[in-house]
Amino acid sequence: MEIIKLNATRREESGKSASSRLRRAGQIPAIAYGRELAPISVAVSPKALLQVLGSDHGKNSVVELAVENGETLTVMVRDYDYHPVSRELVHADFIQVKLDQPVDVHIPFRCVGKPKGVVTGGVLQQIFRTIPVRCLPEKIPSFIEIDVTELDMGESYKASGLNLPEGVKALLADDQTIAVVNAPEKAGAEEEAKPAAGAPAAAGAAPAAGAAAPAKGGAAPAGDKKDKK
Repeated sequence: MEIIKLNATRREESGKSASSRLRRAGQIPAIAYGRELAPISVAVSPKALLQVLGSDHGKNSVVELAVENGETLTVMVRDYDYHPVSRELVHADFIQVKLDQPVDVHIPFRCVGKPKGVVTGGVLQQIFRTIPVRCLPEKIPSFIEIDVTELDMGESYKASGLNLPEGVKALLADDQTIAVVNAPEKAGAEEEAKPAAGAPAAAGAAPAAGAAAPAKGGAAPAGDKKDKK
């Protein structure tokens, strides 16, 4: 992964008035912190931050934050806020990371190909939209995908079947179902049974400066006829 450079200036003032002045000047307030870094109040360009978020790795990008006094911090975007009306960036949090220490992040996950079971009338259910992984910052993949073309009705893919880059470990049990082709009536019943806010894997989990608790995944659908690994 290429490390992205981002300039920042220290800010001494806080509060709504100070933040408004910053935004009028083309900057937004931000804060950088970590296990070994006391919080530092900074200001960054929202346009430059949008370029980071719009890059291949998005929020999982590793950023070299150059603060005006010559101090350079290696960070990742922990969080950011948009204005509810204008949808412009208004604030950002950065968390310090070390290139020789692993981080826990969620990677976008996608299925490619049309499963055999879908051709014969089944429904492909992708259980996770992101996959929680642990790896060194520079080894974070931009996405994870599986080819589901050979998946037949009632068959599923397990986490053990993920083809991950060297040094990247999925924080899921090997037997965790990540995609399955179900009969239409079963797929509909499972969708109705899901809690409204119960997505199996929440997108955009924040990176941790070191080892964080693995993200919780959703339960595998019942009745898998055959596993693909």
